[in-house]
Amino acid sequence: MMELPSSRSSAPTRRREATAAAIERAFRARAAEFLRVATAITGSPEGGRDAVQEALARTLARRTTFRGSGSVEAWLWKAVVNAARNVRDRSPRVADRPEADTPAPDAVDERRDDVRRAVAALPERQRLALFLRYYADLDYAAIAEAIGVRRGTVSATLNQAHATLRTALEEEVLA
Repeated sequence: MMELPSSRSSAPTRRREATAAAIERAFRARAAEFLRVATAITGSPEGGRDAVQEALARTLARRTTFRGSGSVEAWLWKAVVNAARNVRDRSPRVADRPEADTPAPDAVDERRDDVRRAVAALPERQRLALFLRYYADLDYAAIAEAIGVRRGTVSATLNQAHATLRTALEEEVLA
C-alpha cells in the first residue's frame, strides 16, 4: 500500500529567536513612546521608567521564548504594557500618596485634570488602547497584538472610549 505524503512536515518546527540586537534596535526606535505609555499607565514618571527598564530586561532575558508570530516591536509593546500594569499594581494609589504643595490651578489645569480623571475612569482595555493609539501612535494591528485582542476589537474599544470621554467631559462642562 502506498503512503500519501503528509501535509505536515516531519521536521521539527524551529522557533524564531529574537536577538539582543533586534530587541535593542526596536527599543531604541521607540524608547520615547515606550516611556510615555508606561508613564501614562503607571501614573508617574518614576513608575514609567521602572516599567520600561523591567520590560527591556525581561525581553532580553526571555528572547529565546519569542515565538516569532509577530514583530519584535509588538512583543516589546506587550512587555511594556504588562510591566507598567505590574508597577502600577505594586505602587501606592495616587490618593494614598502625600500631596505636594502646588500653586492654585488655573482653568487650563482644571480642564487637564478633568480629562485625566475621565481617562482614569475608563475600563483598563479602553485606557490601554487610548494610550497606545495616541501616546505611542501605534496602528490598530499593533495595538491588537500588544493588548491581546483582535483588530476589530481595537476599533470598537476606541470608539467606546471616545464616546465615554465625550459624555464625561460634556457633563463636566455643564456641571
